[in-house]
Amino acid sequence: MPPEQATPLSQTAEGQRLREADTAPWRRWGPYLSERQWGTVREDYSDNGTAWDYFPHDHARSRAYRWGEDGIAGFGDDRLRWCMSVALWNGRDPIIKERLFGLTNAEGNHGEDVKELYFYLDATPTHSYMRMMYRYPMSAFPYADLVAENAARGPDQPEYEILDTGVFDDQRYFDVTVEYAKHAPDDIVMRVTVENPSAEDATLHVLPQLWARNTWSWDGVSAKPSLELVPDRAGMAVLAQHPAYEPMVASARAPGTVQWLFCENETNVRRLFGNEGPGPFKDGINDYVVHGAADAVRRDAGTRVAAHTVLHLPPRGRTAVYFRLQPEARRDAAAVDMDAVIALRRAEADAFYACLQQDIEDADARLVQRQALAGLLWSKQYYEFDVTRWLDGDAAQPAPAARRRRGRNAEWRHLCNAEIISMPDKWEYPWYASWDLAFQAVALALVDPAFAKNQLLLLVKDRYQHPNGQLPAYEWAFGDGNPPVHAWATWRVYEIDRAWNGVPDHDFLELIFHKLLLNFGWWVNRRDADGRNIFQGGFLGLDNIGIFDRSAPLPTGGHIDQADGTAWMAAYALDMMRIALELATVNKTFVDIAVKFFEHFLYIAEAVNSGDECETGLWDEDDEFFYDSLHLPGQPALPMRVRSIVGLIPLFAVQVLEERVHGRLPGFKERLRWFLRHRPDLAKLVSRWTEPGKGNSALLSLLRGHRVKALLRRALDESEFLSPYGVRGLSQAHREHPFELRHNGQSFGIRYQPGESDSRVFGGNSNWRGPVWLPVNYMLIEAMYEFHRYYGEEFRVEYPTGSGRRHSLREIADALARRVTTLFLKDGQGERPSMAGYPLLQTDPASRDMVLFHEFFHGDTGRGLGASHQTGWTALVALLLQPRRREASGHVPDVSAGMPVGEADAVPLEADSRQ
Repeated sequence: MPPEQATPLSQTAEGQRLREADTAPWRRWGPYLSERQWGTVREDYSDNGTAWDYFPHDHARSRAYRWGEDGIAGFGDDRLRWCMSVALWNGRDPIIKERLFGLTNAEGNHGEDVKELYFYLDATPTHSYMRMMYRYPMSAFPYADLVAENAARGPDQPEYEILDTGVFDDQRYFDVTVEYAKHAPDDIVMRVTVENPSAEDATLHVLPQLWARNTWSWDGVSAKPSLELVPDRAGMAVLAQHPAYEPMVASARAPGTVQWLFCENETNVRRLFGNEGPGPFKDGINDYVVHGAADAVRRDAGTRVAAHTVLHLPPRGRTAVYFRLQPEARRDAAAVDMDAVIALRRAEADAFYACLQQDIEDADARLVQRQALAGLLWSKQYYEFDVTRWLDGDAAQPAPAARRRRGRNAEWRHLCNAEIISMPDKWEYPWYASWDLAFQAVALALVDPAFAKNQLLLLVKDRYQHPNGQLPAYEWAFGDGNPPVHAWATWRVYEIDRAWNGVPDHDFLELIFHKLLLNFGWWVNRRDADGRNIFQGGFLGLDNIGIFDRSAPLPTGGHIDQADGTAWMAAYALDMMRIALELATVNKTFVDIAVKFFEHFLYIAEAVNSGDECETGLWDEDDEFFYDSLHLPGQPALPMRVRSIVGLIPLFAVQVLEERVHGRLPGFKERLRWFLRHRPDLAKLVSRWTEPGKGNSALLSLLRGHRVKALLRRALDESEFLSPYGVRGLSQAHREHPFELRHNGQSFGIRYQPGESDSRVFGGNSNWRGPVWLPVNYMLIEAMYEFHRYYGEEFRVEYPTGSGRRHSLREIADALARRVTTLFLKDGQGERPSMAGYPLLQTDPASRDMVLFHEFFHGDTGRGLGASHQTGWTALVALLLQPRRREASGHVPDVSAGMPVGEADAVPLEADSRQ
């Protein structure tokens, strides 16, 4: 296959760095430090698995972490040997502000949540330039107020946020902008710019910090790094020596005096446990700055150091502090203009995004896309977790309770992770989740396809994937079931990478494919125990979208046949077939495997569409909708008529086979025809094979045209699923008509809730009853584009339902993409629906262009809900904002290849009803 033309993105300065990343280590340093390590499963050594309680926020300043580190605006190398961040003190807080604060799951009336105000504003894929802003109050940070008020509120009330406390009133705060720029791959410049927007004089302590992650306290043999004060041409600097890294030198510059304060990154056993031990401890810098404890720090050496300076800012004043870390062997003989370094890297970032966004005409859309990608890039973190060592304990530490060996994740002893991984966010989710990571990889491929491929490869490594084939879900329970979207993401990233680099990476595709064969087998053997091609997937990421917690044994007994689990597996089979067909273009042995997945898809389609007499079908003829089916011992199957996104997911299992693809593969077309002639019962269920579609194509789908229209009739109905901002997770029909199931004197029910759940049954932070969330909207949009490839413009559907206006599926997909992106874009009043919970920001000219990317969104108003910085899967909006060019060949030689986004020549619909 001849090379295609690579994207112009690769010709920018940042694109060149990405192309040279294998030889020049531009990715070695990055934002790999999380904002919260406390309260995580990795740091939980309790005997009962109470992670949120075992290592609380109050311990974080005083207690050395075992598996990671945390800090505000954190930066570090790709093994977190050295960590950088900024600490602040306003003179009123009981502790310095060096990590983010939030509520644990039990403390929040809607679960755990960060209670801070900060924004990721810019980032490049190699982290040559990074920028974020943290807003710090001048008055005492309201720690106790946030805890007490949220504890007093019930699940039927909104969360109490930091903006509600009044600490930012009258602009009495500091806007602290932290920028990183790389003078060279391992020469890091940090600039901390502080603004005082208030009408009064203000004083702020600023402490850029450098420290060694504690790797020496656990085994008793690892060498200890050192930080040592040394002479510098402009005063003093710090020599950083690590047994596993070349010597580095840290220097600082500020408007006033810089004090170097040292302590050890060791647990304060006196404060926490009442034991005697040598200091100064991890919290020594805090104790010196806040309490003036001179003996809490040293002035010459340690394993943690801060460059302490005190800024006095007049009203509307602004100033900056600089911190630089560079290799000692390449230390500059003369001073470097750090402002010039930052300006250059920022200009290169501008050029990179200008190239990416050259077809996005709207300036606000460009801003939203860039910040969505910034949040995604800032959330790359170093993740280390050796489950065997965690269960058994460390040689130099007390042995954990024996019962831990039979507790959480005990069956995942093989798991040993130590890599840079894309996280859903840096606070609430400082850990990866397998299906989140799939969506994140697709969005990341827009700017860094090599890293996106690396992320997908990680989960199928033998140190991640279970020997039985399962992929790890997340550290809270690696064995939970996440939707099997890895093959889908692999194909999407493969397409975008091919467009970026001009050549297909078949090695990447084949390597993942072989490991996904094991995962597919695990699903078939473990989630379809009865061998009926109907799947009981369990949790599948949908929390409380139904009446039961599907990850736990049912209170009624029996089991649930899941419409979504079965549909995900049908889509999985189609994605594996598509990958096999691509690999067959260079290795014909993959034809047989492609046929295998083609057949498996048809068997699943048969099971889904079977009649009630077989007790397997999930389609309800009366309602024309897919429902989960409850099987109780000795009783007929009972459809659970909850009208939710579960019943729309069967739309996702769709793929068009085109003659130009399968026609040139030796034996493939013949094998398909033979199978279909011998199993006409299967053929007629999914498509009219004797009537070729547009371009001599064939349609593989769980649905024929009538059922597609039936599901879309509900999905596009504004009185059911369709909101002004996308498709809801639960139909509004359940607002007036809640669903209820009675069994043995118990009642189980569900009703429409457009915002946060008012039930703590599912763990306290379950949020899927009604709200809009990006992944299912993205995949629904993609499915409609795929159906359109087969049916063409002649297949028309009413949109919105009841409007009398009929449109092609391509036009409707474009319109739905616009609804979703409207969440983040300014409306006619200059307000963003997703930011409705932040009125102080929306009316402030200095803040209105800073956007948060929430976990999900209110089903009626679009207000952002859940984790406020969960850019992970919400970064899919970056793809929805990226225009796509269509060509007659069907191939799209630009970075939007394979993405379900609006097309440049789409015919606009009439104004949406919300307008």
